[in-house]
Order: sequence, then C-alpha cells, then structure tokens
Amino acid sequence: MHIQAACSRWYLIGQRSTPNPSQPKQHTFTTMPARYSHLTSLPSLLAIWLALAAGHSRAQLTDEVPFITSPDNVTLEMLNAAGVKRGDHVIDLGSGDGRIVILAAKRFEATGLGVEIDPRLVEASKTNARTAGVADKTEFREQDLFKTDLALATVVTMYLLPEFNLKLRPSLLGLKPGTRIVSHDWDMGDWKPDRTTVVPVPNKAVGFEKSSKIHLWTVPARVDGLWCAGGLLRGASIRLKQTYQTFEGTLGWRDRTRDLAGTINGSELRVPAGSSGELVLQATENALRLTTAQGNLALAQGQSFTRATGASCS
Repeated sequence: MHIQAACSRWYLIGQRSTPNPSQPKQHTFTTMPARYSHLTSLPSLLAIWLALAAGHSRAQLTDEVPFITSPDNVTLEMLNAAGVKRGDHVIDLGSGDGRIVILAAKRFEATGLGVEIDPRLVEASKTNARTAGVADKTEFREQDLFKTDLALATVVTMYLLPEFNLKLRPSLLGLKPGTRIVSHDWDMGDWKPDRTTVVPVPNKAVGFEKSSKIHLWTVPARVDGLWCAGGLLRGASIRLKQTYQTFEGTLGWRDRTRDLAGTINGSELRVPAGSSGELVLQATENALRLTTAQGNLALAQGQSFTRATGASCS
C-alpha cells in the first residue's frame, strides 16, 4: 500500500526487515532513479517534497510514480475500518509490495487484487503472497489503476494523492451501494468521509505530522428524484435531492406533506426520529421499500415506492 502519484521519475523504495508482509516490519527509505536512467533536478525534488509535506500535489501526470509504504498499523486499521471479512474482495489501487491485499487474505480470509504500475513491485508482491501462503487468494497486476475494473470489489483501498482520489471519485460512486472505500491520509473533496480515525505513526516519512488519517466512505445508493407509491399508499410520492450520502426532500400523501432529511448508508435511507417518528427505507435500483415507520405511516410498513418515469406520479 503506497502513495502513488505520477509526479516525478523517482521512486522511494521501502526496504523490509522481513520478507513476510503479514509480520511486523521496520522500514527505512532510500531513493533511486527510476529505471536508473533519468535524474531529477534539485528544484524538482524540492517541489515533490513540498507537495507531499503539505498534504497535496499539483504535479502534472507523467509515466512514473513515487513509492512509499503504509506502516503496518495503518494497513491493519484500514482493513479494520472497512470491516473486512471472509467473502469480501479487496482491490488495492497502488498496491506496492502487496501488503494490504496479503494481510486481507491472511488475517481476514478475504480475496484480493493489487493493482500496481511498477513491474518490480508486482513481482515482489507475488513472491510475498507465496511466502505468506495466500497466493491462491490474491492476484497482482501491472496495470493503470484508472483502467481497472472495480465492479467486483466490496472494499477498495488506496494511498493516493488528492487529485488521483478526485479523478477516481466518479467511478467509486458508481460502484454497488454498500461498497466500502478506505483512503490513507487524503480525502475526496466535498464527498466527506463517513468516519475518520487517526493512527500514530512515530516514524512517518511524509509530512510533518507523526500520525495518519484513515478515511472511510460507504458507497450510497442513488436515490435522487421522484418516487411514486402503490398499494396502501397509492397516490403518495417522495421527492429527494441527494448529495453523496445525505438527502433531503418531501413525502406527500393525500393532503399532508412531511419534510425529509437524513443519511444513506449503502442501500439504507434513514430519517431520524422527530415529531413524526423515525423513517427507514431500503433502496433497490428502482424501488424504495418502507421498512420502518412510526406515527401515521406505521401501518404502511412494507409498502414500496417505484422510481418515476416522468415528471409526476400521475
């Protein structure tokens, strides 16, 4: 797991004290010119350091990337934050030496795919997976992370600079609702994380703070628009305006309306209890099912709203 930011022709290589990524390791960092052919000028190196230390980069895309490993306690916290378990498929974007995919397989019994642009690191990852005894549960590819099919992921992990996160954001939001996204240190702009934890990293090689932030998002169902009820609620409608994992709108039925405002956790929409009581709906691609209701809607539990095909429900 590493920072992958195409901003220079240098790699920062983490040297492990043990070949088994599932065991505790200490890291030192040395620099070496990528492919041993292109030296970067002092001003360029200074620019890279300032960008990393400030927590962001304005570098232009080139064909090579720097590599900095995530410490073992950070890697573990990323998987814990996502609640990784047996049956999950973890895709790590910029997988470095493969440690997060290997740990997901060895400790949490998940399967995983690591995507890495450096062929040397891909080969090292495969070797590490064999050493850890999880080669049958893991795969590592030399591949552009922006061309990676993420559809099979239940968890996506990454240690990328902000402009990469923002470029990936539309693809991540398009994943199946409930997919968990975990990012080391950097966020995704105005898509605020559901939860952020801070992990101490006394020997952190990047930046001034000796800690790391672990950001977690859960991909929300797409519920923006008009929904129309049938059955007992025939004539009722819900109109929603969605902003990532939050929404607001109105529920109209007969001569009454109720303002709605709440959060989306995967496919579940929840309006907190107020004067009209708690309201919970479960989203599928084309329906909202009322699973919890209080007050005037209590008898309507189990009823569904379907996505409108036009501008109104009539």
